[in-house]
Amino acid sequence: MSLNRSEKEAVISDVTGLAAKAQTLVIAEYRGITVADMTKLRSTARSNGVTLSVLKNTLARRAVAGSAFEVVSDQMTGPLIYSFSVDAVAAAKVVAEFAKTNDKLVIRAGAYGGKVLDVNGVKQLASIPSKEVLLAQLLGLMQSPISRTARVLAALATQRGAGAAEAAPAEAVAA
Repeated sequence: MSLNRSEKEAVISDVTGLAAKAQTLVIAEYRGITVADMTKLRSTARSNGVTLSVLKNTLARRAVAGSAFEVVSDQMTGPLIYSFSVDAVAAAKVVAEFAKTNDKLVIRAGAYGGKVLDVNGVKQLASIPSKEVLLAQLLGLMQSPISRTARVLAALATQRGAGAAEAAPAEAVAA
């Protein structure tokens, strides 16, 4: 089913809007994936803030022209699913995790920060912890010296309290 000119312009406009907001694009070939598996992938993507789209490659090339994702336009051939995410690692994580369990989804390429990512680059991006996990790790690192100092001071106070308790009975005997 072909689209008329206004429908094509609407698709290009939508994808251009996605590309403007997104930090990451992951392109994967989906040949042979069942409808049930594709539905599962879309559901997972939606819950992680990733927008998945099956687009005509010519429309996708036009939509990303002039954006940071234009660098992967030469990879846009064949049946592809386009994954856009505002979070830098979300699209890579969703697609890489799904590709681990479904060998029919083949990661083709990706783009982040105006640079092309090959398959290994996408997998490395997917291995980076999420923003929330990184913030929690940073907070833990920042709290570590403070909590150690508090433990040392508490141990000193306990030790001095025990030392004072031992000295008190000796003074009572002398009196």
